[in-house]
Parts: sequence; structure tokens; C-alpha cells
Amino acid sequence: MQYLHTMLRVSDLEKSMAFFELLGFKETARYDEPEARFTIVMMAPPGGEDTPVELTWNYDPEDLGEARFFGHLAYQVDDIYRTCEDLQAAGVTINRPPRDGRMAFVRTPDNQSIEFLQKGDPLEAREPWASMENTGKW
Repeated sequence: MQYLHTMLRVSDLEKSMAFFELLGFKETARYDEPEARFTIVMMAPPGGEDTPVELTWNYDPEDLGEARFFGHLAYQVDDIYRTCEDLQAAGVTINRPPRDGRMAFVRTPDNQSIEFLQKGDPLEAREPWASMENTGKW
């Protein structure tokens, strides 16, 4: 397993980016998703490009409250299906099943989200994961 990033929700993307720039961070990637109404900006300090901070800005205003600013930790895994099977067998809640062979979210005992991303190309969809619904709110 490889640590990838930590996601933070932001209410003002430009102000948040300016803050991280003051810390020496630079934008390393941007994903604009107007249909889904959000933008993600990855920012990292020099030498830390492989472990950025993900700033997620949702277009529609929402009261983030202090509990909503932290989003999730992200890890890359060799086999997303096996990882989720093993965790589910141990009683871990799978909030977003790996239906697409690429991404899943699980919940810690304190209800924090952890994202798993498949290393390399997505795995071919397979049951029971392909037809599963979300088992919780992520």
C-alpha cells in the first residue's frame, strides 16, 4: 500500500491556493468537473510532489463546519477487490464499493473516510462488487 494524498474541502479555492503557495506549495494537477460541479487542485511542496494535498472545491455553497473540512486519506493498492474483501471480512464498512475496479471508500471506526485507488489501470469489473450499491454515505 502506498500513501497518496489527504483531501481537504475548501470554500474559496483561490484563497486556499494562495495560503498553500505561502507555504511554498505549487499546483501539480487540476481536475475541473463542471458537470459534477466541483474542481480538485493538487498542491505539493518542493520534493513532496508524490504526496500532495487535494483541495476540493464544490461549486454549490455548503456549510462545511469544522467537521466537514477534512475529507479523506488516500492510498494506492495492488488489488482493490482483494483489499475490500479482506477489510469487509474483518467487519470494516465499505462506504463506496469498488464497482468500477478503480476506486473504493471505507470507513474507520471513528467514521473517517479512506479512499483506495487501484494501482495502474482499473481492474475489470467483477461480482459481487459490480452490482453493489453504496453501503453508507461517503
